[in-house]
Parts: sequence; structure tokens; C-alpha cells
Amino acid sequence: MKIAALQHDIAWEDAAATCTRVAPMIAEAAADGADMVLLTEMFGPGFSLAADRIAEPPGGPTEQFLAGQAAVHDIWVGGSIPTRDDPDGEPGALPVNRFLLVGPDGTRHHYDKLHPFTFADEHEAYRAGDTPVTVNIDGLRLTLFVCYDLRFANAFWDRALDTDAYLVVANWPESRRDHWSALLVARAIENQAYVVGVNRVGEANGLTYSGDTVIVDPSGEVVAEGVDYTEGVVMADVDPARVAEVRDAFRFLPDRRD
Repeated sequence: MKIAALQHDIAWEDAAATCTRVAPMIAEAAADGADMVLLTEMFGPGFSLAADRIAEPPGGPTEQFLAGQAAVHDIWVGGSIPTRDDPDGEPGALPVNRFLLVGPDGTRHHYDKLHPFTFADEHEAYRAGDTPVTVNIDGLRLTLFVCYDLRFANAFWDRALDTDAYLVVANWPESRRDHWSALLVARAIENQAYVVGVNRVGEANGLTYSGDTVIVDPSGEVVAEGVDYTEGVVMADVDPARVAEVRDAFRFLPDRRD
């Protein structure tokens, strides 16, 4: 599968404007042969804690944008959306930071961020998810994560045997960019799987974002990367046969102990 990660800027708290901004980038990636296009964490409004203003219901306008792009370009499209879904038995519950993947036929898979970023009080605006998610799309096993999840190696470790590629969408600030880059490579090496890390550029709410979007292969080699501080499409082939090859040559996973 050819996966494209879009390193894009965001119109602060204006999801409609951001959708207009990224639509040509999605078209470019699709024209270049992408089978899946990934946008960033809270790709529409940016990483805002104003959930009362920006959270959307399931099937809201930003989700419909993803679905429309997937259908028009005959590809999978994903990114995270602040979503208010009012789970059963929890009326008035906080929204979730939901990573949604939409297929060309309208199929939807979603994952709710397990680890809200308490350092920035995300937990006060968005509730934590409770279920890791791995999906199989065209024979490629994909495990979904969002930004701060990257710091928790055990979450990746627990899914390794069923994962060919980890998809990590983020709003990771420039001030900790070295952590982002190091952890993405570490997660690939530890689990002998691809890691696709897609991060935004631009400035918002007093923070600067440098991008540092990468696709890392199962041996830890960066096979595609974005240009610092610059919007662009980062694309590479993600092949489950390469995962099997690395795991067969270096039989590290069977040596793990609980």
C-alpha cells in the first residue's frame, strides 16, 4: 500500500477553512498513486481545548469531508477529529479525540486517543479512549495512535504481533521535536514494524510546529520525510512482506517476556 502523510498547516479553530486548504494536497497525493492519505491530529481546527466550540457529532461536517475525499479519489483518508458522541450511560460525557479512517466505499474505522495530554490539560476537555484499534485494510494490518500515545511504548508493544504499520497523527510542537523523531524511530525498531508519523506545520495558540513527518521502515530506516516547516506530501510504499522479512531475519519478537 502506498501511504501519503500530509504535512499541512491548520486554520485555528476553523475546520472548514482547513478542509479547503488540504483538499488540493489530497488530490495531489491521490494523483501520485496514494492508496491512503493521512492528515494530522485534530486536522481541522488544530489542537484546541475549546471542545464546546469545535467538537462535532459523529457524521459531522469534517467527517463528511473525509468521506467525500475518499469517495472522489477512490482512496482511504484519515485524521483525527474532536468528536462528541455521548456514549451510552454517560450523558454529557466529554468528547473524544477520534482518529477516523474512511474508505472509498464509506467504510469507517475509528480509534479514540488512549492518552490525553495532561501536561496541556487535554484530559479536562477530552475523555480518554479505552480500546486499542488494529484494522486490516487490503492485507495490511494497521494500528492507530494519536500524538502523545507515542510516549507509551507498552501500547505499541502490546499490538506488535498483529501490526505491520503504526499510524501516528499528531500536533507535536517544535520545542519537543527531537523527542518526536527519536520515538518514532524507536517504536519502529522495537516492534519491527513501519511507523508513519504525520505532524503539522505552522503556528497556533503560541506554539510553533516544525512538521518532521516521516515514514520509518521495520528496520528503523527513514524512507520518506518532509521538509522542515514546509507543507508537503510525504509518501512511501508500506509492504507487509518487508515486515515479515525483517522479523524472520532478526527473531527478536519471540524473545519478549511479559
